[in-house]
Amino acid sequence: MANDAPPLNEVVNGGLEFTIPIAHKMGVRAEEVRPGFAATTVPVEGNGNHFGVMYAGVLFTVAEILGGAIAIASFDTAKYFPLVKDLQIFFRKPAATDVRAEASLSEEEIARITEEADAKGKADFTLEAVVTDANGVVVAETKGLYQLRSHGK
Repeated sequence: MANDAPPLNEVVNGGLEFTIPIAHKMGVRAEEVRPGFAATTVPVEGNGNHFGVMYAGVLFTVAEILGGAIAIASFDTAKYFPLVKDLQIFFRKPAATDVRAEASLSEEEIARITEEADAKGKADFTLEAVVTDANGVVVAETKGLYQLRSHGK
């Protein structure tokens, strides 16, 4: 039997327009989404600041969105939804090109989060992301505290 479900990155991109319209307007796109991994991109065009590089808030957004993308791919969305509790960003270099953000969770961490959320109705997890420019230069890194929460809890 064929799987007619759209690729997960298309699911994330389709939802982004309605769940986080400003990120959609920035041009944030999920490029790769699978259990335990997500990569997002955003163009520099239209997202610049007063001195010709990408605006800091755009860098924050392209990295923060990863928590939701990974959650969609890794957890049962009929039972759980993700939220961000805290996010630190460390700016490393100015970004003068389009950027790509990536983050991952291990299978063991996914299992731990699921088990805890099943038992307690919620589970915290940390996601570290790296944001690179078109030349592979690290322009920012983030460390986010997210929570997987049961619907109705």
